Amino acid sequence: MTRTEIRASLSLASIFALRMLGLFLILPVFAVHATSFPGGDNTTLVGIALGIYGLTQAFGQIPLGMASDRFGRKRIIVIGLLLFAIGSFIAAAAPNIIWVIVGRAVQGAGAISAAVTAFIADSTREEHRTKAMAMVGASIGLTFAVSLIAAPVLYALIGMGGMFALVGILSLLAILVVLFVVPAAPPLPAQRVGLAEILRNLELMRLNFGVFALHFIQMAMFVVVPTALVSSAGMPVADHWKIYLPVVLLSFVLMLPPIFIGEKRGKMKQVFVGAICLLLLVQIGMWGVIAQPGNSMFALVGLLLAFFVAFNILEASQPSLVSRIAPAAARGSAMGVYNTLQALGLFCGAAAAGWLTQHFGASLIFIVASILSIAWLIIALNMRNLPRRGAAQQPAGI
Repeated sequence: MTRTEIRASLSLASIFALRMLGLFLILPVFAVHATSFPGGDNTTLVGIALGIYGLTQAFGQIPLGMASDRFGRKRIIVIGLLLFAIGSFIAAAAPNIIWVIVGRAVQGAGAISAAVTAFIADSTREEHRTKAMAMVGASIGLTFAVSLIAAPVLYALIGMGGMFALVGILSLLAILVVLFVVPAAPPLPAQRVGLAEILRNLELMRLNFGVFALHFIQMAMFVVVPTALVSSAGMPVADHWKIYLPVVLLSFVLMLPPIFIGEKRGKMKQVFVGAICLLLLVQIGMWGVIAQPGNSMFALVGLLLAFFVAFNILEASQPSLVSRIAPAAARGSAMGVYNTLQALGLFCGAAAAGWLTQHFGASLIFIVASILSIAWLIIALNMRNLPRRGAAQQPAGI
């Protein structure tokens, strides 16, 4: 990769990671903290507060992605970061759970994911795009890991309001990165590709369903897991990093060999399907742990490790595939659709988990997640095998 490609990829991946930080940072502590808010004893409202960010993201991704195709990537990214900052400061000052929901909704309205990933694709050559997009996927996984580790420490130091305010300040600083660090955007293609063409692309449809399922499961799990660590393992929130840190670091080590071998040997489909199978096994195992709280602490830790391995493989692979399959003139639109399904998964997973926990108990969450994993597995079995890194891309079926 050239110096410009590396600069564009790293700086844009960092901005993408910041956007995800606004979501992930509160996951490990919010369900426990929410009880101190007026209205926070309603688990449905807690689930909505976690997931509303994803719902407003879902409404914004396609329009802002299409706008970035027409009006330029940087302009749309700056607008999105401003909205993100405003929402963060609203949530920081929230006097009750309803105002937290409002702040999270405004945060999510800054739907910049499609513009950022399309910008990265525009700024890199085809033979290096997989590596560039892997940086985005890795930034998501790393942000998730950092959030799980740092959130309990930050919560103890500055509280939930301080955490929201910190994210807002970082968002404003990210605008300076966009304006002065990110290289100038290359000219956009004059050709126009209709949204209908993107929506009926079968390979993109499989990836869009996959990202919905993955983030539904992720959010649903982390409505339950922090509370399980407190109640079943007797571990206070401030100590959860002692579980997350070794698990997440080891998962990054374990995810690399399957991806490298899969790309080198043209076996990424097998790696992809294997990661979905692992995700399914985790949900079945989590059901057993939650349904029988007396199970070993080691079982919960092992399942978390397996989840992070599967999550990191899938999260690092899918954005790259979308950018390679989509037409160059419609990358923003294609990433908009992809990120809309991602955001819907985030919202639906959190909201469904809160509702299911309140009315039926936490163990049912993992039954629903298992069914969703099985559906994804069936869909993925029919996907086209992915080309080796550097190999010519086959035309995607439309």
